[in-house]
Amino acid sequence: MADYETQTFVTPAAFISDLIKKAGKVRPLSELQNQDTDNNSAANSKIKGLVIETDLGNISIRLFNSTPRYRDNFIKLVRENYYDGLLIHRVIKGFGIQSGAADTRYSEPDDVVGWKGPGYTLPAHFVPGLYHKRGVVGSPRKPDTENVRLRSDGSQFYIVTGRIYTDNELDILEKEINHQFTDEQRNTYKTIGGAPHLDGTYSVFGEVTNGLELADQISLVDVKSDFRPKKDIRVKKIRILE
Repeated sequence: MADYETQTFVTPAAFISDLIKKAGKVRPLSELQNQDTDNNSAANSKIKGLVIETDLGNISIRLFNSTPRYRDNFIKLVRENYYDGLLIHRVIKGFGIQSGAADTRYSEPDDVVGWKGPGYTLPAHFVPGLYHKRGVVGSPRKPDTENVRLRSDGSQFYIVTGRIYTDNELDILEKEINHQFTDEQRNTYKTIGGAPHLDGTYSVFGEVTNGLELADQISLVDVKSDFRPKKDIRVKKIRILE
């Protein structure tokens, strides 16, 4: 019996030593977790896009690899089915449509919604060349007075439908937001349109690749005083295109 116990429950020191040599350097759990994160991020960078399925049709988007933290966070939430059943709870003509608030899943028609997220925020990430032209996907946040670091909501997102601006309007905006538009931005806002007042203070992390006309359609629905559509429009599911 003693021999059986020894062979079954006691691992010889020589065997342990051999395992350590084969395994190489022993790493802390935090390093292993970081490795998992890196592996996920590498896989996420190869994802072709995502399809936002709504009550009214589909909108396809792609996420920018130049904003990896936002990309990885969004994909993580999609894989967790976080967005399933959430309302498009904020719609503003000339700006866009917004979704991703957890308190909209079971909300009643008269509820004030749009305040609950996943329990964390994301650091602001402004990338040269990414700006609020028509069709981009960005991240809303709390006002500057409550959010001096301009951190983004952890789950909510908006799609810019926007409007066309004149040079005079852009000149005024530059002074108001203390942000100078490039020639490319000016030309885009004067021809394609967008939401230039958000540049430099709100993070952009993706763009619509198909279905922008549906976002236009949704942006024109009747809304209440808090910009919530009078008739609920839901995100049924978001699918990943591997």
